[in-house]
Amino acid sequence: MPIVAQSSTETDWVSRFADDVIAESERRAPGKPVVVASGLSPSGPIHLGNLREVMTPHLVADEIRRRGHEVRHLISWDDYDRYRKVPAGVDGVDDTWAEHIGKPLTSVPAPAGSPHPNWAEHFKAAMVESLAELGVEYDPVSQTEQYTSGAYREQILHAMKNRARIDGILDQYRTKAKVQAKKQQQKPLDEAELEAAEGSGAASEDDGGGGKAGYFPYKPYCGNCEKDLTTVTEYIDATTELTYSCTACGFSETVRLSEFNRGKLVWKVDWPMRWAYEGVIFEPSGVDHSSPGSSFVVGGQIVRDVFDGVQPIGPMYAFVGISGMAKMSSSRGGVPTPADALKIMEAPLLRWLYARRKPNQSFKIAFDQEIQRLYDEWDKLESKVADGSVLPADAAAYARAARTAAGELPRTPRPLPYRTLASVVDITAGHDEQTLRILSELDPANPLSSLDEARPRLDRAENWITTQVPADARTVVRSEPDAELLGSLDDEARESLRLLLEGLDTHWSLDGLTTLVYGVPKVMAGLEPDAKPTPELKVAQRSFFALLYRLLVSRETGPRLPTLLLAVGSDRVRKLLAA
Repeated sequence: MPIVAQSSTETDWVSRFADDVIAESERRAPGKPVVVASGLSPSGPIHLGNLREVMTPHLVADEIRRRGHEVRHLISWDDYDRYRKVPAGVDGVDDTWAEHIGKPLTSVPAPAGSPHPNWAEHFKAAMVESLAELGVEYDPVSQTEQYTSGAYREQILHAMKNRARIDGILDQYRTKAKVQAKKQQQKPLDEAELEAAEGSGAASEDDGGGGKAGYFPYKPYCGNCEKDLTTVTEYIDATTELTYSCTACGFSETVRLSEFNRGKLVWKVDWPMRWAYEGVIFEPSGVDHSSPGSSFVVGGQIVRDVFDGVQPIGPMYAFVGISGMAKMSSSRGGVPTPADALKIMEAPLLRWLYARRKPNQSFKIAFDQEIQRLYDEWDKLESKVADGSVLPADAAAYARAARTAAGELPRTPRPLPYRTLASVVDITAGHDEQTLRILSELDPANPLSSLDEARPRLDRAENWITTQVPADARTVVRSEPDAELLGSLDDEARESLRLLLEGLDTHWSLDGLTTLVYGVPKVMAGLEPDAKPTPELKVAQRSFFALLYRLLVSRETGPRLPTLLLAVGSDRVRKLLAA
């Protein structure tokens, strides 16, 4: 179906930002490509919270492309950042990786068994693959390559020359932060808070601090042990000679900073330097950047007063959670990544979760049963788009999810209900022949001829069942009738089973069996099969459903009964229910 990204700027947050970014770009850099930016640190698994750092500017950049403007979405891989800690729960990593703390991420070995050359490349790889599947077009920028090639040499020398001015700016915010903390009677940042502040500049080390020789906004990596546990002891502006010593190994040396490429600006100076260097117009940041002395707040003044640049426009984005899980941290293992999400949901659905919420609205991504409701909601939205009853903002979010300016994302030819697919693969344990038989019987007038028609959604549903549903919650159909239960049934229960079995052949489709299982209790109550349910009738239906589940799967609940009956098959149903 053709998808047009038409939207009202009164209802669509992406269009509003695109308007602002285009106008700002024309004011600052007329005739040049619009530049939006994201930053990702491959310090560990790059999780679904980090994905918002990419999806927010991506959606805006894509809208700008749809309007015919040239735009560059820069993704800076902060792979020259220091290795801060050994993340928990990462396969192939043990306590020996602690010896690398303080080195650049690209100098840390990859987890054991990884095909990648270093830590950063290992964690970048999965994200690169996920971004391709999500249709995100971007220009990658490796900060290791930028710093070690000398690309920022002039900016580094300029920052060192203006270190007193930078220190003065930072000192204003250090004081404000202390006053604010005192007013709120805050305690010092604990480990978790420092971790959340990684990359945000909230930790004191991110502004460079000051030693006996004064403040320096530059941190060398040691020429002997490669760690950044170094202190600049002298710097001569005229010659750019810099002397440092390493507290980790005792090494010291004097180098010419005009020729030296083994170090980087501290974060609170590095980020605004890049804004000016790259001409960034739009870049969002996390809500942790709104605190006093945060890197975004401080950076706004540093980029203006030191680098003669302008701070990007962009929203603070709220956190993304997972059903049943607290806020995510990239330096802790075991948090779901985009790759994990794309194993159980199609790319358009994942895009939609980010597109339909304003950046300042938090939301959760479902890995539990809630994913079935999300898919129902998505399918309902798609139906409204098809019949023209969709609201403008919903149409815009759908269009941004289903396609990019480059074209439509891959879609499932026959998008059968996700919950139905999940139930079928649960019951059949993924057996292709059985699965095809059941799915082809869902709609006898238009039977499925190949499982490929139901893919990739079918594969996502199967992955969800096998990876996210506990073994004790899986559906196991009885192999033999429950003789004890059948023998204990009263005449009314036996009659209800007889009516069900009698109607199987004439109702053997998803819709038909739905009518049948809901209709039997109505007939037993002396009503017509299409009678409207009453509270008493609903109680009778629930009792009848529970009996069927006990006889078929030895539980009180299970997959939707019409789907379960189709999956079990007519002959086996008759065997298990024959009273």
